[in-house]
Amino acid sequence: MTTNKNQSGNYARVNGLDLYYELHGSGQPLVVLPGSFGTIEALGEIVPLLAKKRQVIAVELQGHGHTADIDRQLSYEALADDIAALIASLGLQQADLFGYSLGGGVALQTAIRHPKVVRKLAVASAPFKRDGRYPEDLEAMNAISPEAFAGTPIHEAYLRTSPLPEAWPTVVAKVRQMVTSDYDWSADVAALKTPTLIVVGDADGLRLPHMLEFFALLGGGQGDGDLSGLPRSSLAVLPATTHVGWAPPYHGIMTRTHLLLPILTEFFDAPLPAS
Repeated sequence: MTTNKNQSGNYARVNGLDLYYELHGSGQPLVVLPGSFGTIEALGEIVPLLAKKRQVIAVELQGHGHTADIDRQLSYEALADDIAALIASLGLQQADLFGYSLGGGVALQTAIRHPKVVRKLAVASAPFKRDGRYPEDLEAMNAISPEAFAGTPIHEAYLRTSPLPEAWPTVVAKVRQMVTSDYDWSADVAALKTPTLIVVGDADGLRLPHMLEFFALLGGGQGDGDLSGLPRSSLAVLPATTHVGWAPPYHGIMTRTHLLLPILTEFFDAPLPAS
């Protein structure tokens, strides 16, 4: 694994992939992962705000942004292996992880597959099994196509940043295959020891009962914390918050910085719970 730097960002050679990332700030390392088709820019204000207190390692996944696609199918497991390899290539023993949507699934799989490299985990708007989403959201994923994104900010960002803009139809097909494949990580989540924060909007594309089940698998919601103590993991439901926020007033979870930032900061700043 090698790491090369240039003026616009950094590339780490991991698993046959030139993985693009940016470093912001200093302190405890925090890897931040955007959602499907997302770039670092699409994460908005959260990166520079988090970087005021820690070193943020913002990543663009395979086929996303400045990271060119390669001859490999997209999967949560493969992308998680890339993140673990990146952490190692930077000479870090551990890092905190925060992922949104598809990036949240990748962050969760990183903690599952490589628990020793993840100190704390924050997952925003990501289920632990596919049917955690509403039926209409599952239908929308099945309808993903290059034509559906034509002329949208997502398509324009890809054309502007990708080293292989002609690969757009291939990347869309790979993302569709990834997000429409069935999966259930219940057993892996139940075995997870990493302190975890789950964040979801109250009007998100994820069913709230599913997120409560997620929390329960991590040991939460089992009793009165005043009597039995706090669980190792936490659940935050943001009010009046959707998944993306396609139109004004833009209530997507990554635009609700005034709600999201203090929750993330308190979680990552808190001491590690006792074993």
